[in-house]
Formats: sequence, C-alpha cells, structure tokens
Amino acid sequence: MIEAPPKQDLVMDIRNLTKHFPIGGIGDKRKVHAVEDVTFHIPRRQIVTLVGESGSGKSTTARLIARLIEPTSGEIIYNGTDVLKSESSGASLKYRSDVQMVFQDPFGSLNPAHTIEYILERPLKIHKKTRGRKETRERIYELLETVGLGPAQEVAAKFPYELSGGQRQRVAFARALSVEPKVMLADEPVSMLDVSIRVGVLNLMKRLADDQGLSFLYITHDIASARYISDHTNVMYAGRMVEGAPSDELVHEPAHPYTKLLLSAVPNPHAGLRTTDVPARGEIPSLIDPPPGCPFAPRCPFAMKRCREAMPPPFTIGKDHWARCYLYDDLPNDPNV
Repeated sequence: MIEAPPKQDLVMDIRNLTKHFPIGGIGDKRKVHAVEDVTFHIPRRQIVTLVGESGSGKSTTARLIARLIEPTSGEIIYNGTDVLKSESSGASLKYRSDVQMVFQDPFGSLNPAHTIEYILERPLKIHKKTRGRKETRERIYELLETVGLGPAQEVAAKFPYELSGGQRQRVAFARALSVEPKVMLADEPVSMLDVSIRVGVLNLMKRLADDQGLSFLYITHDIASARYISDHTNVMYAGRMVEGAPSDELVHEPAHPYTKLLLSAVPNPHAGLRTTDVPARGEIPSLIDPPPGCPFAPRCPFAMKRCREAMPPPFTIGKDHWARCYLYDDLPNDPNV
C-alpha cells in the first residue's frame, strides 16, 4: 500500500490517475493506455520526481495535474479538495494560479514576438496580482532578480531569441512564479540545456523550494539529476508507477528490476553507486493493447508466471519505499508460479 503523509504535510495527493487516448475513426474502440492507475503524493516544501524513459507517461501525468488535459479517471486532491469535481470558474482559475507548469522547451513556450516584460506582464494582469503600471514593472524586475537574471531592466527589454537557453528557461520559471504558485510542475526543464547550465537551473529549483516554500513535481529521464535535486523519486514504466522511495535510498538500494536497469545505464565515477547490470531484453510493450500483469515482465530476467497474469500490488520495502514486484511477496518465488 502506498501510504500518504499526514494531511497537514500534504499539498497534493494523486490517486489512481488514468488517461486513455482514443485512436482511429468511428467504431474503432482501441485506446492508448498512456497513464494507468498512478498514485503518489507531493508533500509541502518538497521536490518529488517522476523518472522513466521516454514514453513512460511522465509528461502526460504532469499535464493531467496541470488540467491541460482531462483524465479518464482518478482523483487530484489539492489541499483536501478533489479539483476534478470542482466546477466553478473561480475555483478553476485559483487552481491554475496555484499549480503552474514549466515546459521542456523554453523557446517554444515563450512567444518570440513579445519582449520578456510583456511575457511576464500578461499573467500578472490576468490573475490581478498587481495594480498599475509602476507596481507591475517593479514586480517584473523582482521576478527576474529572483531567478537570477540581471540587470533586470535590460533583460525585460529583450526578446526570447536574444537570450541563451538557460536564460530563457529562467524566464519560464519567472513567468510561473508571477502568479504566486504553491506547486510547480517542471517537465524536463534542463534536458535541452547545455550540461554546464543544468546545475544552475536545478539549484534554482532547490532554492525556490527552500526560500519560498514551493512544492515541485520534477519530470526527468535522468535518474542522476533526480537524486541530486529531489526528496522522493517515483519510477514510471509503460504508463505505470513501479517503485517509489526517498531519492538516496532509491539509488543505493533499488528494488524493482526496471529501476536497476535505469541505474545500470548511468555512468558514475563514485564507487558503490552503480548497480549490477541488468540485461535488457525485448521491447517496451504496446500501450494500445497492453498485456496483463507487470508491463516489465516481457523484459525482466526474474519474471514468474504470475508476473504475466496480474499487476503486482505495491509491496513495502522499507519506510516510504515500495515496489510493484512479486520478488518482494511473501510467497515462494517459483518461476512457474
């Protein structure tokens, strides 16, 4: 069972979130099972990571939480209220202010036809965060300084194409901060940046969590950066959550074979941090017609008969550490069972 922290420490509780995308034309009932029964929690002032390879459902999960797309089923509990059941426009606008998303491509997410000042001014006006031109401009300069961009007046007058990739991503963070969010969803925010710039953006996220009390959902395929920045890491594979643990524990004591596979692919100069190689055989299962059981079973060297018949429940490995793997069941691990 995936246990939630005490309610007073929890800002967001995602329960059994599912998203199926219909495909084909009229009469075609096939669906892409992009996200299936995803459950996890985001405590206050913490950074929680979703890690997995491309196509695992990480970004779709973030877009569901941001209400950019509607889920097929499940619950999104924010401060004790299921936002999917709230129909008032005022509550919807408040949620979209409180939960902001930073996208992967900073150039694609910023309008190249407008200055940075205009880009930051729009959310301030829409959400009525400032009054008058003077207060708005002062707030824009403050936001730019908060994310480490200066001189603020010079940056505000520039267009996105006049900035570097790292600077554009910082502008994206400033825009998200402009509406005073409580939760930020960062979807691969450093994957398109040079390696030398990535640490600066990751440190910015850590500073915002510490100084402004923000909670983060960090989406990444890089399990090393997840360990560096996050308090808790959840592993996704083929639309499902397969393991979750405090980040350091996940790296040092991975439980699920897929997590071990991810770690075996990470070059690490520090002895003791790299796990034994796990042979990766076969292909990722089809998300249109997913097989029963564990989605990793066709590739897993430890798969048993029951792994191919029913999805494992979450088994407790340690405090705040769980894995969906029958290897941690109390029953004998007979390959024929």
